[in-house]
Amino acid sequence: MVKTADSTPSHHRWLLPVLLTVQFLVSLDMSVVNIALPDIGDDLGFGADSLIWVVNAYALAFGGLLMLGGRLADLVGRRRTLIAGFAVFGAASLAGGLAGTPGQLVAARAVQGAGAAALAPVALALITVNYEAGAARSRALGLWGASGALGGAVGVMAGGLLTDWAGWRSVMLINVPVVLAALLLSRDGVPADRRTGPAPRLDVVGALLVTAGMAVLVLGLVRTETYAWGSGTTLGTLGAAVVLLAAFAVVESRKRDPLLRLGLLAHRPVLSANAFSLLMSSGQFAAFYFTSLYLQEVLSYGPTTAGAAFLPFCVGVVAGSVISARTVARFGERALLVTGGLLGAAGLAWFGLTVGVDGTFLNSILGPSMVASVGIGMCFVPLGTAATSGVAAEETGMASGLLNSSRQLGGSLGLAVLATVASGVTGNGRGPGPLVDGYATAFWVAAALLVAAALATALLHRAPARLRPAQTYAQEETSKNLGDDVDPGVSRSTHG
Repeated sequence: MVKTADSTPSHHRWLLPVLLTVQFLVSLDMSVVNIALPDIGDDLGFGADSLIWVVNAYALAFGGLLMLGGRLADLVGRRRTLIAGFAVFGAASLAGGLAGTPGQLVAARAVQGAGAAALAPVALALITVNYEAGAARSRALGLWGASGALGGAVGVMAGGLLTDWAGWRSVMLINVPVVLAALLLSRDGVPADRRTGPAPRLDVVGALLVTAGMAVLVLGLVRTETYAWGSGTTLGTLGAAVVLLAAFAVVESRKRDPLLRLGLLAHRPVLSANAFSLLMSSGQFAAFYFTSLYLQEVLSYGPTTAGAAFLPFCVGVVAGSVISARTVARFGERALLVTGGLLGAAGLAWFGLTVGVDGTFLNSILGPSMVASVGIGMCFVPLGTAATSGVAAEETGMASGLLNSSRQLGGSLGLAVLATVASGVTGNGRGPGPLVDGYATAFWVAAALLVAAALATALLHRAPARLRPAQTYAQEETSKNLGDDVDPGVSRSTHG
């Protein structure tokens, strides 16, 4: 067990850097190609309607496979899953950087998303099982959350810099040396997989249903700019996703070793964490998108300058994560999530007030960025803690996959809804004025989503603010739901 940075065995000192690299890379590659899209289209000959699949292929594979990736970590081992995920992600990044046709690049991005779906859940699971509840875990979760938010913000910045200085291929190839370094460190820096008792079996039917359901759901959401919400294509796609996910829920309720034990959602901290993640991501991802558009379409920033404008957000996220890591034991998860959500909402609402045709970085971007980012940064430690609160060690991958799925689904849903809202306000108007009206409305809706996240947590989260004694909820759930298949000795209580 890793207790603190100072007491970590020497061969495990690289565990946290490896896990932070995971979270950073996964978030980075969701946004890093956006600014490079025009250059990619010109170089490879993408059609106007097909270029968006450079983004969508990653989102579909990532969102569809997250639950499976999380459960694989529980079944075959966290270290094995981590190393395999790095290998797939790195190979796909190399293939994407060398792609010579649109089809090759889209396929590489889909494989990248599959690798990311294995990496993202295992990182949170490894933090949960290797760091003692308390200061050590809070610090690790704070850095984990900051790495994810930084990856998204730095992705916008790095995309502009790399595209301007080294061409669009560098956006893909930059991952390769990072992955190679992480693989080398993982061999000795990540604890070996150990299991007590027989391994549970993979729920193949559940895996197929949830993968298909999530992929179809994300597909329906990301195509709403092409097919209207009321179109037969969108309604049919979303309807098919609902049927697949409902079938998944029925199958899981009858499985002895389910991909997702539905009882997890009956535990208030886990339910509130996933509700918060869904709503916060809906507002946060859309805010990134519209800030980038405002900088480039209205203020006429170039890719590099627009990317640099996200630096205050990076600083604020780190500051918020530090604050929550130092105060979560005192104030508890619920208080920090509510406070952080409302502060983030205030920042996004400030954006809605200040974006204008005559705006500048100082009067339209700096202040709102700092307030929103500090609030969002405050949420990551309590969010990661609540999402795995009371979860037995052998189900941490399951819980982590669920949280990451909520985050990914929220991002796709929020972007689809807010893009429709902004487009509806802009209408057929041309020029900066109508665009600003649409962006401002989108920021207000994003702020409302973060307020809803805070209210959901205030209503749902009823766990005590301080740590509970060891062997409480996890031990009860293990004996009740898993019977003799799991050794109760491997269960660990987490922050409740």
